[in-house]
Amino acid sequence: MDDIKFDDNYWIWLSEIKSKIRSSQIRAAVAANSALIEFYWDLGKLIVEKQADTQWGDKLIETLSKDLKEDFTDIKGLSSSNLKYCKRFYSFYSWPIGQQPVDQLAKRLIKQIPWGHNILIFTKSDNLDQATFYLQKTLENGWSRDILALQLKSNLYVRAGASVTNFDLTLPKPFSDLAQQTLKDPYVFDFITLGPKAKEQDIEIQLTKHITHFLLELGKGFAFIGRQYHLIVGDSDYFLDLLFYHVKLKCYVVIELLCCAQHNRSYVA
Repeated sequence: MDDIKFDDNYWIWLSEIKSKIRSSQIRAAVAANSALIEFYWDLGKLIVEKQADTQWGDKLIETLSKDLKEDFTDIKGLSSSNLKYCKRFYSFYSWPIGQQPVDQLAKRLIKQIPWGHNILIFTKSDNLDQATFYLQKTLENGWSRDILALQLKSNLYVRAGASVTNFDLTLPKPFSDLAQQTLKDPYVFDFITLGPKAKEQDIEIQLTKHITHFLLELGKGFAFIGRQYHLIVGDSDYFLDLLFYHVKLKCYVVIELLCCAQHNRSYVA
């Protein structure tokens, strides 16, 4: 039995089984997360409704937390602070009586991301449209909680919708729409530590030095090709400040930097 040597078919078969196990683990984690979010939603709803019917106020949450933890010692998330988050969670996505119910897209999205991400979004967003934007971007880009917090802090929602371009005139659809969606205005490069007299070259060096942060700020789909990229067009030589390739647009993106370092910001030209 010990002399048996397995051929390549076995290792391929083993790889397929491992892949199935990992897939089942992911499905189980997603299902568990969805159930947890639904539980927090229902809990928040019950708290909101009970507080509306009584005069107990926040005392209700403190008492409820204490009593629940006595019987369910192995369940996390029953602290008074988390119960308050459950209340805010339900209240944020719910509409007043007489108006339309909670947006079904948002309700579907909130079940697909972890509770910690959800807390960041509904506590930092001003309205349902803004929250839905961050929910979608979190899922599209697979943001960690730290990255999501960074995008919220830098107000990505506003910047993503503020970019002014001539793509509608110069590019055919759907490329004009895709190109528009890739750009933000302004780009915020807080990771650059430069003084107000920094030159364009200084900004360029810092951006390439911190290329990971730079790519994160640019958004999903950008691949860095090079700095001062030499390009020959006819009899002319050009040196592009920064050259990228965008996998969704399937085209090259040239970034020419303008010398506006006073606020650690730069603009795409």
